[in-house]
Amino acid sequence: MTLIGYARVSTHDQHPEAQTDALDRAGCDRVFVDQGVSGKLARRPQLDACLAFLRPSDVLTVTKLDRLGRSLRHLIDLSANLDQGGIGLRVLDQGIDTSTPGGRLFFHLVAAFAEFERDLISERTLDGLAAARARGRRGGRRPKLTAQQATLARRLYDERKHTVAQIGAMFGVSRQTVYRHLSADAGDKAKQGSSNALTCDDKETR
Repeated sequence: MTLIGYARVSTHDQHPEAQTDALDRAGCDRVFVDQGVSGKLARRPQLDACLAFLRPSDVLTVTKLDRLGRSLRHLIDLSANLDQGGIGLRVLDQGIDTSTPGGRLFFHLVAAFAEFERDLISERTLDGLAAARARGRRGGRRPKLTAQQATLARRLYDERKHTVAQIGAMFGVSRQTVYRHLSADAGDKAKQGSSNALTCDDKETR
């Protein structure tokens, strides 16, 4: 059984020595280090290199779970992939070791609770939307601009005296938000024009 370590720090100002020293004391033959890499990033070069280096019967070793996974779901998927490859996972600070039956059971329980939590959240969301519809409300985010503000934004835009960025700054919203409301307004006007045209055609045929 060969222990292979992985350490990560989020910024270049942080030092990984505390992690690498702990991994060395744990008996890791080799340690891969990502420095200045956020845990939220999908790609971490040294983690990718570490995973490619691992062989069956190896044990991937980290000091804490948050050094390894972007999320609980990512950790569970990663652990499952390691298990399929005959590779264990050891977390020093949390005392987790999936190369043992107890460690594997722990991760299976975590996966089950994560799945249960997702189902509960989904169920509560659907129930909330159904209740809102029953009260005549629709789901989704509230618009960042009120109807009056959107009308004023359209007027300012049509006058061609202000940039979209300037209009957004007036209302404290981003350029994308202004464009979104302008596009929605243009779509409403197009629908209204189409509706008026159909009404005129109906009158002519009567």
